[in-house]
Amino acid sequence: MIDLRLLQTLRVLHAQATVTATARALNLSPSAVSQQLRQLSRQVGADLLERDGRRLRLTEAGRVLLSHADALTAQWERVRADLGRHDAGPYRTLRVGGFATSVGSLLAPAAQALLREPRPVRALLTETDTDKCYRQLLSSEIDIAVLTPLSGSPPLDDERFDQQPLLDEFQDLAVPAGHPFAARDHIELADAAREDWISAHHDQNRLTRALCTAAGFAPRLTHHADAWHAVLAMVAHGLGVCLVPRLVPCTAHEGVVRVPVHGDPRPLRRVLTCVRRGSHQQESIARGLAALRASAARALDD
Repeated sequence: MIDLRLLQTLRVLHAQATVTATARALNLSPSAVSQQLRQLSRQVGADLLERDGRRLRLTEAGRVLLSHADALTAQWERVRADLGRHDAGPYRTLRVGGFATSVGSLLAPAAQALLREPRPVRALLTETDTDKCYRQLLSSEIDIAVLTPLSGSPPLDDERFDQQPLLDEFQDLAVPAGHPFAARDHIELADAAREDWISAHHDQNRLTRALCTAAGFAPRLTHHADAWHAVLAMVAHGLGVCLVPRLVPCTAHEGVVRVPVHGDPRPLRRVLTCVRRGSHQQESIARGLAALRASAARALDD
């Protein structure tokens, strides 16, 4: 018999590449991770890993086992869903992670709605980013991720995850009041090629670079801040412009004007929900996904 917990460790090691990173993701010590991997090798009767410098890489047997591990884990998630239908407990807990601007507009309203249902679900929210959320799903730190896929993200048909569109969020150009663009009803992104740009947090910065490159220029990044209130304060003081998603409120910054950006294609970021494959049938996860879809519909209406 194979311990699914040990299979999960192998899957996380494949994603993380090192024992130290795997231990961090699973909240274990490196020695515990190594012990689990050795135990898994004994269970299947084959060497699963070999040294590649300071890293470990899968042997041919390890790759064969990993190809089955995704299907076995997805089936176990479906088993949990079936078992959950016989649980008459009055309270469920759900862990949801999302990028910063999704927390206030999507995650928090969904969590509130889940608490008000006849059989309440307690959603524990955490702010995370795209690079982290896939690892957090694999290590079961979160059950649902709200994310914006980036270059290097797992493809939509990745066997480990079930990723579904939640909403398409248009990008506006934030400019200081009095800027020549502020009086226009829209601009093309290439119109801002000669502007100074303010870079936001990691994921948004990568998206901005990609969108500007597609529009035919590299943005001249002059300032940086992770928090949107700091980014918009710089815009209000005339230090540069930036792309700002629709979910980011600008009402607290009177000196900032949002100008819609048009083009073909029109700049946007796609927001997805992501769960471990096979887990979407579990009651608390299914209800959490439904609550997020309702939050997204309200956000689009607003």
